[in-house]
Amino acid sequence: MASASACRIGPSILGSDLSRLASECERMMESGADYLHLDVMDGNFVPNITFGHPVVECLRKNLGQDPFFDMHMMVSKPEQWVKPMAAAGASQYTFHLEATDNPGALIKEIRASGMKVGLGIKPGTTVEYLAPWACQIDMALVMTVEPGFGGQKFMEDMMPKVHWLRTQFPSLDIEVDGGVGPDNIHKCVEAGANMIVSGNAIIKSEDPRSVINLLKNVCAEVAQKRSLDR
Repeated sequence: MASASACRIGPSILGSDLSRLASECERMMESGADYLHLDVMDGNFVPNITFGHPVVECLRKNLGQDPFFDMHMMVSKPEQWVKPMAAAGASQYTFHLEATDNPGALIKEIRASGMKVGLGIKPGTTVEYLAPWACQIDMALVMTVEPGFGGQKFMEDMMPKVHWLRTQFPSLDIEVDGGVGPDNIHKCVEAGANMIVSGNAIIKSEDPRSVINLLKNVCAEVAQKRSLDR
């Protein structure tokens, strides 16, 4: 993507009914989701366990090639899951900078496997640590909660990180994840985020389509205001 202006909404499916995961994913796509955010946790890097590549493989077989699977790998050894996730049909492999000693090699391995590369940082990690890799990745993820559990409160003090990345790397996709919904999305987009992960606000809604539309409308309004201000 040459310019990171177009905003995309990716529901985090962890908060959905996991016994009906394929149909929940379908429901999200039919409600206007641009991509699906899949949280992989190993009980080591974060104090929670979710699912791994066998589930991704089943979802891909069930849903076809259309949905973009953004794998958020909250795991302590991200290297060991690159090939299995690629084989399972993952679209993007987003690993945490804190989880590896050799980000450069891992970035190359992910790209060689045919997936896009995402690189995430936890709230306690300074954004400048990500900068050396920004030109080698497709997306930077700024966590707006501590990774590990859904339903946490959005950390507005992470927005300067987003703003700094957008200023330094204008064409980079920047994702925010954690506690994002209708109440605070404008802050994320104004700071420069263009990939918006939203969990409970969408999944737990009785009308996810209206929530996704609302989030997209805010994105469009902020983008329009930005172009008028230039």
